[in-house]
Amino acid sequence: MDTNVVIVGAGPAGLAVAACLKQAGQDFIILEKANEVAPSWRRHYRRLHLHTVKSLSSLPFVPFPKNHPRYVPREKVVAYLDAYAERFGLEPRFGVTVKSIRREGDRLQVQTDAGRFNARKIVVATGNNAEPVTPAFPGIEAFKGKLLHSAAYTEATPYVSKDVLVIGMGNTGAEIALDLAESGAHPTISVRKGVHIVPRQLFGVPIQMVGIASRPMPQALNDWMFPKILDLALGRLEKYGIVRPKQGILQGIDAGRIPVIDVGTVAAIKQGRIGIAPDIASFTGDGVKFADGAEKKFDAAIFATGYRPSYDAFLPAELSPDKSGVNTRATELGVYLVGFYNPVTGLLREIGIEAQAVAKDIAGR
Repeated sequence: MDTNVVIVGAGPAGLAVAACLKQAGQDFIILEKANEVAPSWRRHYRRLHLHTVKSLSSLPFVPFPKNHPRYVPREKVVAYLDAYAERFGLEPRFGVTVKSIRREGDRLQVQTDAGRFNARKIVVATGNNAEPVTPAFPGIEAFKGKLLHSAAYTEATPYVSKDVLVIGMGNTGAEIALDLAESGAHPTISVRKGVHIVPRQLFGVPIQMVGIASRPMPQALNDWMFPKILDLALGRLEKYGIVRPKQGILQGIDAGRIPVIDVGTVAAIKQGRIGIAPDIASFTGDGVKFADGAEKKFDAAIFATGYRPSYDAFLPAELSPDKSGVNTRATELGVYLVGFYNPVTGLLREIGIEAQAVAKDIAGR
């Protein structure tokens, strides 16, 4: 089948690009390996809310409803994305897995398990959370407790009154630990490296807005200013086992390390409801031995160890752009990535910006 643009993925990024292309009068096909739009959002743990404000988290042309809370819960995000697809008449081809992309003359060939598609342009919008990453640890095969990746975690009910190790303190690990603590479990977070933590609201102002305002400021000023402000807002967390990286907060963001946006985890740590432990040296039959020599028993371990994009499985390096959004290489190749840059100013906000820029670039060529 021939089309102008093939969009790979029907999550927020794919839907946003499709809506922008439709508004620009461009024809396209959306391919989605799942059987519904926004499959990643549907499988997220139940207590999840957006960490960014709704006014700066909607997709192009359609704001979140006024009656939604400032930080929209997961189920309302899913309903919004369903309504967004319906509003623009977006009809992805579900159950289609892309196997490979290659160039044939001035066209790009997309080989799938449902046949071949020929396109002038490709937009890869499969997201950063395509494939869970689970690191290996010595002795893990001997552990008799429950092991799972955070991708498989939905709620705390199965862990009430149990000792649970959460491996990794990114946003997911911090919020799952809080969910466990609030539900009567006994969580401990293993923190391998230093971590930047910011409050969701800084003295009443959403941290997303603070990030937008501070972005143009000199890096040296931000690196000097933020630790002092955050110590004032959250307290000095070193005594609880949480240290900051040597790399400044904005440097970390540029390197793809988003700070933890605190929604109550810090208070629970201070109250002793969430423990903090160092890196894991090895698993034992009934628990873990940590890098400092301490040992502790656990009933379960949840790997909040992140994801990888995995589009390299079908997109060869010679057709891969340098980065997400519009850039010289993407324009020259006719292959765009959308939704792979996650700044502190908000992934959904960035998706909207990228989608409009990519649609404009495609329509103008």
